[in-house]
Amino acid sequence: MAEEAGMIAAARASEEEKAREREADPSDEIEEGEIEDADADSDADAARRGGAQPHPLEHSWTFWFDNPSAKSKQVAWGSSIRPIHTFATVEDFWSLYNNIHHPSKLIMGADFHCFKDKIEPKWEDPVCANGGKWTISCVRGKADQLWLYTLLAMIGEQFEYGDEICGAVVSVRSKQERIALWTKNAANEEAQISIGTQWKELLDYNDTIGFIFHEDAKKDKIPKNRYTV
Repeated sequence: MAEEAGMIAAARASEEEKAREREADPSDEIEEGEIEDADADSDADAARRGGAQPHPLEHSWTFWFDNPSAKSKQVAWGSSIRPIHTFATVEDFWSLYNNIHHPSKLIMGADFHCFKDKIEPKWEDPVCANGGKWTISCVRGKADQLWLYTLLAMIGEQFEYGDEICGAVVSVRSKQERIALWTKNAANEEAQISIGTQWKELLDYNDTIGFIFHEDAKKDKIPKNRYTV
């Protein structure tokens, strides 16, 4: 995974430059949770035409969008979450990432997920059922970089206990944005502490973060942190 991680890390600088260009030219707008024009030239297509071999990721990943307008209606929890697209290479990730809304462009109440393929971002999913989540928060409009670095860390297999990772979700609320990192086995304290510590280091995040068991979140409106780092 060293080559894969190195390529993703190198691409980070390129993406920051693209982000600055997008901020300078905000004329092109796309709908919430949608991918830009499918006919647009993608990095993956360009690589194939040029004869370059795609760089496969260790796992396939799926972006999911939870529509806030659907959540406002009286529907069953989780029914408003829908898959957007699944990617399995570095090139396909950047092609998608560069053509979807980033957290600062999402409307209040939106949740945007990136989970390993075949794992749904729900407590009820068998892989998630006994898990939990680490959560970080920031003021509105500041989550873009934290979200990108979280995605790169996950798909680049930067965590020592990477098999414990289910996925991540960024949530936009009225006064803040939150990013949660979901894991499989909440009772594995060693793994969870390692993941939380590494996540903070990768994001250069200095505030204390807490880990909540999904089982506690089901029972308590304000569940207590089981671990903190």
